[in-house]
Amino acid sequence: MPDTLATRLETALKLTETASRIALDHFEGALHIDTKDDASPVTIADQETEQSIRAQLEEAFPLDGIYGEEFDNLRLDSNTIWVVDPIDGTRSFIAGVPLFGMLLAMVQDNHPVLGICRLPALGQVYSAAKGAGATRNGTPIKVSQQTKLSEAMLFINEGEGIYEDEPQVFERLTKAGKLRRLSYDCQPHALVASGQIDAVVDYNLKPYDYLAMVPIIEEAGGVITDWQGATLDFNSDGRVVTASTPKLHAELLALLNAD
Repeated sequence: MPDTLATRLETALKLTETASRIALDHFEGALHIDTKDDASPVTIADQETEQSIRAQLEEAFPLDGIYGEEFDNLRLDSNTIWVVDPIDGTRSFIAGVPLFGMLLAMVQDNHPVLGICRLPALGQVYSAAKGAGATRNGTPIKVSQQTKLSEAMLFINEGEGIYEDEPQVFERLTKAGKLRRLSYDCQPHALVASGQIDAVVDYNLKPYDYLAMVPIIEEAGGVITDWQGATLDFNSDGRVVTASTPKLHAELLALLNAD
């Protein structure tokens, strides 16, 4: 791994650790909740956490772009763009569910080359840089070797949205796999990277929801694409499928596109 990428990963880990303390400080307290134009909730915790990440990025990498969830984007014409989701899973956060995450990706030439997924309430951090493998809390991780959907542990993220917009797909998903769970946000994708589950189907995501997971999944040996099998980038439609092996991924794509 080039020294510059190694240094950037180290810096990104430190700054997300600092910012995660802000999120944790708010986690068990009373929160004022506002509603954004898309009807999703936002709290002071989201805003303060992103402000912390942005300020540290500006200091460390003043020429890089920043694409965030809560504030205006900066320097998107830069070759290098940092993509920030301060609290991935605000609904879980405000409900006291400790599975919310923090996501940070570094994108170069529209491809994510560095990713961090923190789960502050669980004390876990998943990270990866292109060509360097993936880790959880510093220990290398690998995906499972599951190749058969019929034997797979499958998580279905954002099931309500899939059920409402793609009811036939939802029906097929609820009959697929050996074990199924309805789930949300980034943690299930991290579980694929660490080999604890085999696949996730996700829906209606924004770039800050999925770009950080691309290096983590790929460096752990897995596959993450849109529902058509295309590489994920800023222009993807928000439908995501993660799988531990190419064969399992191919089965899921066939299931998703069976109509």
